[in-house]
Amino acid sequence: PTKTHRINSHDNYPDAAGVAEVLELERAELMPVPAPFDGYVERPARVSSTCLVSVGRNRYSVPCEYAGKWVSSRLYPTRIEVVADDALIASHVRLLDRDQVSYDWQHYLPLIERKPGALRNGAPFADLPAPLRQLKHGLGRHAGGDRIMAQVLAAVPVAGLDAVLVAVELVLESGSLSAEHILNVVARLTASEPPPSVETHLSLKEAPVANTARYDRLRGQAEEVGHA
Repeated sequence: PTKTHRINSHDNYPDAAGVAEVLELERAELMPVPAPFDGYVERPARVSSTCLVSVGRNRYSVPCEYAGKWVSSRLYPTRIEVVADDALIASHVRLLDRDQVSYDWQHYLPLIERKPGALRNGAPFADLPAPLRQLKHGLGRHAGGDRIMAQVLAAVPVAGLDAVLVAVELVLESGSLSAEHILNVVARLTASEPPPSVETHLSLKEAPVANTARYDRLRGQAEEVGHA
């Protein structure tokens, strides 16, 4: 008969206390974890007249000021980045099918300022956030609605998308659709807090008195001068 040998796990593996002790001894020799490898496929790409670059048989939008220029596209497993002069100008979720287009409507805002009519059937503006879509639909029934919508969208780069969306929602609830109303709400939402009062030892020699009679006297003097 074959003689078997029973292996005792404690004979080959240290206990938890032993592992902790070895880790403390080796910690000083451990190297820091390097930055994650930034792996991508980079290729030059020319931006089309419609502000699109072709990457992996799909097209992705970039800011319209780069139309006709050369940029670099970076293909990652899950995303696409577009770089110009070492600066990131666009980032999209990678499209997995072919012959698709990924738009970022904010890339086309300067174009809308010059041509508000492009809002009507422009493909980049099909995926506006819900409050902006509702505003666009409501303004479609007003004369000059495209111009008003363009003014509202122009506030996004200045005030931020979140502030504009909140302002649009408040104005939609009120029912008064106007660019002035929306921009006024945006200004109030983004207004900086007043500076704190400054402590000072200065004091007025004569405290101001709430006496409206002096205004009447000044008005009477002005009338006398006018008659003269």
